Amino acid sequence: MNMDYGEYLRLLAKGVDYPPTPDIAGAVLRRLRPAARAPFMPRRMAWALAVILVLLSGMLLVPPARAALLEFIQIGAVRIFGLESAPISTIPAEELPVTMAPLTATPAAATSSGLENWAGETTLEDAQARAGFPILLPVYPADLGLPQHVYVQDMNGTMIIFVWLDPLQQDKVRMSLHAVAAGSWAIEKVNVKTIQETGVNGKRAAWVVGPYIVRMRNGDLEIQRLIEGHVLVWTAGDITYRLETYESLEEAIKIAESLKPMR
Repeated sequence: MNMDYGEYLRLLAKGVDYPPTPDIAGAVLRRLRPAARAPFMPRRMAWALAVILVLLSGMLLVPPARAALLEFIQIGAVRIFGLESAPISTIPAEELPVTMAPLTATPAAATSSGLENWAGETTLEDAQARAGFPILLPVYPADLGLPQHVYVQDMNGTMIIFVWLDPLQQDKVRMSLHAVAAGSWAIEKVNVKTIQETGVNGKRAAWVVGPYIVRMRNGDLEIQRLIEGHVLVWTAGDITYRLETYESLEEAIKIAESLKPMR
């Protein structure tokens, strides 16, 4: 019988008893399972993470590095960016509730003569009835008295604005105070810039610059500021306060810490 060599080998192979195939896949899986269940990370990785944490902690002590790492802080409703943050911009139209008009492109410098265009002017008594939270007013400086203008505006949460006029110049605003309820986007949509971190009544506060959003009588929203000065931002309970003043930081803190319930 003629048979080529390859066919001959195949016939021989059929008669040979082979040892069972080793369970290589099972052995590999058994080795992997304990590693997956290991409760502790490898020693080298732990040391590496520890070194990284030490380096980051050291960088936070260096002002330039700290400013780069901590891009912003959050105080109540206000997101506060560092001095190198991007310029203030308007709210994108798609983020505005559909019933609201677009914001003006450039912050407008408002004087007391423009206050009549603000929506929601009312009395202190009516503001207290509508606020949903106790109204606090500063009792410092001693000659401050009650605000000459009070506004209640709904910005997906109540915002009350108190405005004091200069007694010697009735067309000039002496200072203003915003009380903003939790959940309102009235302030957080405008990025303000940090001058200095500080504290009010032992709680975190910030000395900043930047405008805010107000609703006008015609329904439009505008970015404005009453004073070309600085702003102290802090919280008390669920309320975010924004004090706009020409005074120094030290005086602004005294004003903020003098807030008392309205009598």
